[in-house]
Amino acid sequence: MFVTHLGVDLLAGIIPELCVKYPDLHFLIGGEGPKRIVLEEVREKYQLHERVRLLGALEHKDVRNVLVQGHIFLNTSLTEAFCMAIVEGASCGLQVVSTRVGGVPEVLPEDLIILCEPTVKSLCEGLEVAITKHYQGVVPPAEAIHNRVKNLYTWRNVAERTEKVYDRVAKERILSMNERLYRLMTHCGPVAGCIFALVAVLDFLFLLLLRYIVPDAMIDIAVDATGVNGAWKQQEQHSTVEKIRKTPPFSERSDCNVQT
Repeated sequence: MFVTHLGVDLLAGIIPELCVKYPDLHFLIGGEGPKRIVLEEVREKYQLHERVRLLGALEHKDVRNVLVQGHIFLNTSLTEAFCMAIVEGASCGLQVVSTRVGGVPEVLPEDLIILCEPTVKSLCEGLEVAITKHYQGVVPPAEAIHNRVKNLYTWRNVAERTEKVYDRVAKERILSMNERLYRLMTHCGPVAGCIFALVAVLDFLFLLLLRYIVPDAMIDIAVDATGVNGAWKQQEQHSTVEKIRKTPPFSERSDCNVQT
């Protein structure tokens, strides 16, 4: 099992409980930090030197070679936005067990991740489910998991998602300063609303100062990715049409062998 060096307090409670229950279970723990001493104390207290290996900080080039040594990837984060680590774990064919925090539930398909509450009890239960799956041989092959994950976050896919967000934001109506302050004061409560409104006013004044120091005219305008008047996009569409035109009909293709 490979574990990220996060949520150390949770991990410290998980390790002794599962190692006693599963004598052949081994933990590979990657990461470095001030709480490493907690894990060292747990290993010493329960004499788990053979089952718990603290790898420390890993170079990015070495991550894959370490991950493929395990079967389960455990993430014990207490807070998380996206968690690239679980994508890397799944990409290496590992069954992922993770705390249900932040954006983690949206990262991987449900059958590739076991989500748990950020408690020792819940994580132990999730790990036992993953361990049982491996003992029963019902976990998909590592190659199959990798092939699924590698198509989830291609650069084209990420670019298309980002473009959709920008397009949606660009279509939204720009609120005036008065409307923004009114929304803050009516939606955030009488006390917090006033505080947020004050911060917004200070931010606006700071923006005016920055615009005075560096006028808008001095800022470079981003280049249109589609070219002048969408020329690049039109050229791409034209090339696609020409390729279709030059493709021979089905009955004339030399690579088709129809037998009756």
